[in-house]
Amino acid sequence: MNEQMQEHQNRPLASYEEARQWIEGLVPFGIRPGMERIRKLMEMTGHPERRIKFIHVAGTNGKGSVCAYLTSVLLRCGYDVGTFTSPYITKFTNRFQYNGTDIPEETLLALANRLKPLVEEIAATELGSPSMFEVSTALAILYYGTVSYPDFVVWETGLGGRLDVTNVVTPIVSVITNVGHDHMDILGDTLEEIAAEKAGIIKAGVPVISAVSQPEAAAIIRETAKAKNSSLYMMGDQFHEVTLHARENEQSFRFDGIFRSIDDLAITLNGAHQRSNAAVAVMTLEVLRQYYALILEDEDLREGLRNAAWPGRLEMIGDSPRVLIDGAHNPEGAQMLAEALKDTYAYEHLHLMIGMLANKNHRDALRHILPLVNTLIVTEADFRKALPASSLATLVQELREEEGYSFELIVEPDWKQALARLQQSTGKADLAVVTGTLYLIADVRSKLLYNTDSEKGW
Repeated sequence: MNEQMQEHQNRPLASYEEARQWIEGLVPFGIRPGMERIRKLMEMTGHPERRIKFIHVAGTNGKGSVCAYLTSVLLRCGYDVGTFTSPYITKFTNRFQYNGTDIPEETLLALANRLKPLVEEIAATELGSPSMFEVSTALAILYYGTVSYPDFVVWETGLGGRLDVTNVVTPIVSVITNVGHDHMDILGDTLEEIAAEKAGIIKAGVPVISAVSQPEAAAIIRETAKAKNSSLYMMGDQFHEVTLHARENEQSFRFDGIFRSIDDLAITLNGAHQRSNAAVAVMTLEVLRQYYALILEDEDLREGLRNAAWPGRLEMIGDSPRVLIDGAHNPEGAQMLAEALKDTYAYEHLHLMIGMLANKNHRDALRHILPLVNTLIVTEADFRKALPASSLATLVQELREEEGYSFELIVEPDWKQALARLQQSTGKADLAVVTGTLYLIADVRSKLLYNTDSEKGW
């Protein structure tokens, strides 16, 4: 039996599908903070991370949007750009992009086969098996450092910062979008603790751009930057965003930074937080222009910002009825969604469908949403960590009684049935919203766009 197992272990992966299943099969090894396994993988592959210019992006919300703005502008400027993000919305290959295109399946297969014997070698030591996220990160570094050779890699952290495996790299610039209440089971109970984890991506002498607003969290970012001798560009201090106008699918702002001001920049992503995310991206590009000789024409900056798109965040994907999807899976995300529903969108009745994971701070997220809805449909994401619809409904009922909210509550654990009910409830002048975990958003988005290629997940 052992010989057979050994033979199976040593056999190369035969297809993209097999490679994806092998990587995702490492999920049981979980998120284990610590850098030893990823460092070992880098050492065994000849340190490809040392050949790449990384723009490292951390934060509770807005990471994906900032990555989208940076990628879009750098591509407009004529640079070759790698973009590594998580979780993905439709297909595992989405996570590893080069010039806006997914990694080819055959390249992923070849790199997975390069990593598999190394992963098995490490698994046999006291370090234990590298996790799914560690192997994905190593695969991204191999793709950019040994196959595609981009000029820049926009590099999104998975979780936290300090002990996140993406932190194995030394970037040319670090970005911390903001700090909020998310993954508190892993990152800590207070904003200060979470800020300290995010600040862990700050490296000696590497400039940092941030829009962290809470004084106690900002103080930690400042202290860390000072201790590391890193120039800090903080929104509200070294740069500002001045809103010019905001309507559905178009907002414009003026950027005021310490190097210059740029008037009338437009974005098509919705919500006030997207102006803040865009300003963070512009400050990052300004730092690269100033210190790394980035060639950035104003016209390319304007076009790049305007063309940036980020699926699953305030994204309108239906017009009859109108269906807005937004992955607001923590209190800050829910607050941003609520503000956008008040400021940006017009509707007679609001019908909202929600599904959450079991590890989140839901009470505070729901407080932002419940006062606005006429109908609430509670459902379940098709994912192993989903919160049962009945548990979420109990929490909703408690809050409804405490606060005296009035809305119709529908409990439908099957998300496909829930989506059908949502669409049936939504009249011409109404708005339907699907929110909560990105695992639910990914499935709903695929179904509404008739995209059968959805593999959603990490």
